[in-house]
Amino acid sequence: MKTCLIALFLCAASLLPQAMAATPADVARKSFQETKIKAEKGDAAAQFALGLMYDVGQGVPKDEAEAVKWYRKAADQGDADAQNNLGFMYGEGNGVVKDEIEGYKWFLLAGAQGDEDAKEMISEIEREITPAQRAEGQRLAREWKPRKP
Repeated sequence: MKTCLIALFLCAASLLPQAMAATPADVARKSFQETKIKAEKGDAAAQFALGLMYDVGQGVPKDEAEAVKWYRKAADQGDADAQNNLGFMYGEGNGVVKDEIEGYKWFLLAGAQGDEDAKEMISEIEREITPAQRAEGQRLAREWKPRKP
């Protein structure tokens, strides 16, 4: 028994330097890989998280077009956070061609779910767009239907 405990202790002690050597970048890359697996299986929360990782460059090089792709997958399933972020991406033209009406649509969808940031953006956008643009964004939001992966 004493020999087994000593062997177990030595084995654990030999792994400690490897565990301690993990850098924040290593941890971010591992988190990215784990999140990507879930996102590829259709998990909306993981798809949003993966979009955010691409958006800010956490665990992967920053890639706004890839961020939009993953935000859209989550937004299409009704994820309000992804809808809000997609609204920003379209409104600013980050990773996509700038389209304020498409952005407005996504903010309307997120705001309808109670997203406070989206509600603030809706108010700002409505002060800047024409009545025709407002009607178009509202029509697009009404016609939107969630999709399952």
